[in-house]
Amino acid sequence: MGPYKGGLRFHPTVNLSILKFLGFEQIFKNAITGLMMGGGKGGADFDPKGKSDNEIRKFCVSFMRELSRHIGPDTDVPAGDIGVGGREIGYLFGAYKKYRNAFQGVLTGKGLDWGGSLIRPEATGYGLVYYVSHMIHYASNGTESFKGKTVAISGSGNVAQYAALKVIELGGKVVSLSESKGALIAKDLETGFTPEIIASIAGLKLKRKALTDLKSPEGDLSEKFTYVAGARPWTKFSKLDVALPCATQNEVSGEEAEALVHAGVKFVAEGSNMGCTKEAIDVFEESRMSSTSTKKGTSPNPHDPRTRADNRCLVRTR
Repeated sequence: MGPYKGGLRFHPTVNLSILKFLGFEQIFKNAITGLMMGGGKGGADFDPKGKSDNEIRKFCVSFMRELSRHIGPDTDVPAGDIGVGGREIGYLFGAYKKYRNAFQGVLTGKGLDWGGSLIRPEATGYGLVYYVSHMIHYASNGTESFKGKTVAISGSGNVAQYAALKVIELGGKVVSLSESKGALIAKDLETGFTPEIIASIAGLKLKRKALTDLKSPEGDLSEKFTYVAGARPWTKFSKLDVALPCATQNEVSGEEAEALVHAGVKFVAEGSNMGCTKEAIDVFEESRMSSTSTKKGTSPNPHDPRTRADNRCLVRTR
């Protein structure tokens, strides 16, 4: 079929079961692209947080010592995932080149000056928002866009950052970001996050620091945001339009999905790998089907523009 394609994850929760789950999903994601690619996933339970650059480099070199025997441009082409960004890809690529004595396109996510691609860092986050933009246009018969929409986003890594920036560019209001230890919620939902705040978060994540270490370029962070420890953002709002899970798998439960529907969310799209649980998808589908029925006892016609405009929730898997 073609080389395997999928990400490498460095996170303490990584185990064989999770990698099998992600790899299985990757097969179907790659199949619908129409490209000749299989699916794969890999990683380690190594935690980059709290480690120095040298410690991370040494781990990447050791990791690639074995991995280099199993990958190649026509065999398996890994990318980054949680805990594996441009720096880690650089360390891994340098080690591969050393062990195989070859400069090959064996990893995606490389820097532009050593074989990387333009707009690769932005692609997933931007693509997610462009997709939702089409969802909104379709469901509203072209009468609505992101302009004025209140958008909750989870995660604070590459996908979440660029999704937030594109939402803001299109006129939406981003009101949350999060990490594994908690969620950062905007107090003023009319303003939300600014590009400057998101740039500060990007710098923070590059240093592997927590959102609690964030210092606002516009003043005291506590005046603009609330940090809710041990929580995800989905239940923290009384009114929302769009929810974009961009952190990790199974990050929206059935109860959280019910909270989103209750808050008025009409559009849900996953920037993360299978961010919604089966229970959450059932809730969204039940809401969508009930809201598109024009009267009791009738079945909705998804191709009828009169029912499309009333769609409560649409789900898209990354």
